[in-house]
Parts: sequence; structure tokens; C-alpha cells
Amino acid sequence: MNPLDYIFEQKQNKQYNNLITTKMKNELLPTSFQGINNDVYAGFMPRLGALLLDMLIMLPVIGVVMYLSNVSKSASIYGNVISLLIGLAYHVIFVKIYGGTPGKLIMKLKIIQKNGDDVDWKAAFYRYSVEFFFAILGVYVLFLTLNMIDDATYVSLGFIKRSQTLSTLNPVAFTVQNWSNYAWTLTGIIVLLTNARKRTTHDFIAGTVVVKSIYLDMMREVVNSTETSESTIE
Repeated sequence: MNPLDYIFEQKQNKQYNNLITTKMKNELLPTSFQGINNDVYAGFMPRLGALLLDMLIMLPVIGVVMYLSNVSKSASIYGNVISLLIGLAYHVIFVKIYGGTPGKLIMKLKIIQKNGDDVDWKAAFYRYSVEFFFAILGVYVLFLTLNMIDDATYVSLGFIKRSQTLSTLNPVAFTVQNWSNYAWTLTGIIVLLTNARKRTTHDFIAGTVVVKSIYLDMMREVVNSTETSESTIE
């Protein structure tokens, strides 16, 4: 074979392989799988169970934040910032390394990319990005509001009275923050209930799906066999 023809052929093969790889990365998993009669995607109730378990696991962190909020204004800010960073690590690191938060793993759910691959760092962060933004917004609103009250008055108030007072001092900011959270949560539930793969809003942002881990290997076998058949035909 002529060296130039060989180089040209290798270049064409590389371009073809890149095209197939790109196609596979953008491919959505099917809504149903041959040989699997049950629903493989995690719906509202399993996700809710996982969320409640995650909240239970995070109770010690919440307890520390509540304790620090009784100490002083500055301690309250430090506690909320630490909680924000722990939340980021919890929802990104666990998802990247194990494919889910502890709550999801206990519920036997796994987060994967929409083509069936394991989640990468980018997808793991994107998936939590909106919740992380709202967490930062909450800390910022708290910081602004704490500057409106002196430390002695702050410390003298009980937890419930303190929360009511802070809301009264900065009603617009707290209202915007709360309603933004409500709107995001409601939108996520509606999206989850209205698509075949039961993806919620952050799944679409990150390019992920949540599946029942018991079916994951079978799903990947079906997908791989389909891709092999298509490659043979091509």
C-alpha cells in the first residue's frame, strides 16, 4: 500500500472512531431494556426515601450549625460556611466515587451518565450546582441580615424568636430566597413525573439518570450488545 494511502486510511478510521465515540457519549439510554420487565429508573418514592436518609445522615452537621448559631453572629456564619462546604463534598465526592450519596446507595440507587457510563467530576458538580448556588445565596442573605442586629440582642433571643426576628429585618431577601427554593423543588418534581426516564431538573443539567443498581449490569450488557451489533452492521 502506498504510504500516503495508508496515512489517509488511518486518518479516516480515526475520524470514524471519534464520530462513533461522540455519538455514544451523547446517546440516551433506552426507556426499556430487552430481558428486563421491571422499571429500571428510580421514581419519586425511592428518591424521596434517599433524600430523607441523607437528611438523617447529615443531622450531626445540622446540630453543629444550630449550636454555633447560639454562640454568636460570627460563629453562626462560620458554621453555615462549613455546612455549605460539607454539603458540596457530600453531594459531589460521593456521587463521583460511588455513584450516589449514602442515602441513594442505601436505597440501592445509582447515578450514571445518560449513556450508561459512570459519572465524572464535571457531571457530579453540575448535578449539585443549583443547590450549591442556593446554599451560597442562603449564607449571603444570613450575612447581610446579621449585620442589621447587634451581637448582644442576637445571642439573647431563642432559636425560634431569632429566626422570626431575622426574617423581619430582611423580609425581601428571605422571601426571594425561600420562594426560589420552592420553585426549584416544585419544578424538579414536575419534571421527574413527566418524562419516561424519570430524570429531574439537575439530571438534565448534568446529563445523568438515576437507576436501580440491581439492574445496572444488565442494562449495560444490553447497551453494549446493541452497540456491537450496530458496529458490525456498519
